[in-house]
Amino acid sequence: MAEQGEPVAEPTEAEADDELEQLRAERDDMRDRFMRALADAENSRKRGERDRREAEQYGGSKLARDMLPVFDNMKRAVEAAAKDDNEASKPLIEGIELTMRSLLGIFEKHGIRLVSPEVGDKFDPEQHEAMFEAPVPGTKAGDVIQVMAEGFMLHDRLLRPAQVGVSSTPA
Repeated sequence: MAEQGEPVAEPTEAEADDELEQLRAERDDMRDRFMRALADAENSRKRGERDRREAEQYGGSKLARDMLPVFDNMKRAVEAAAKDDNEASKPLIEGIELTMRSLLGIFEKHGIRLVSPEVGDKFDPEQHEAMFEAPVPGTKAGDVIQVMAEGFMLHDRLLRPAQVGVSSTPA
């Protein structure tokens, strides 16, 4: 340490260049760290936004999936009551049908839509689940020959595939 009043020795040009290079390297390292932290923060923001959107769109999928058997049971009740053709059961059937329409309206409001294939449609493994395969004359292999249960989509995701019977190659 230089005493007060003693002249301070100036660094040599080589020492100054070394110090300058060291400071530049430190600056470049800090800039790199800053850019990485900035990119990481941006990625976290995007991931958070995506997670929020997915939670908003698909957060109720468990509840929706649990409600599907309610729809199935109501549909079975209407079909069974319709076979009786009893005048006394008509108001009951109407009530169940109104409740089903209300349930479908609520599903639709929340992005849940019915996947209802028709007999003769082509089997689509993205939306249908083949429950059995049988050779049926007058059909082509892969045609839907029976619909056991409708499927449901939640926005663009399959909640439950439609359960169908599929034609195999007719003999």
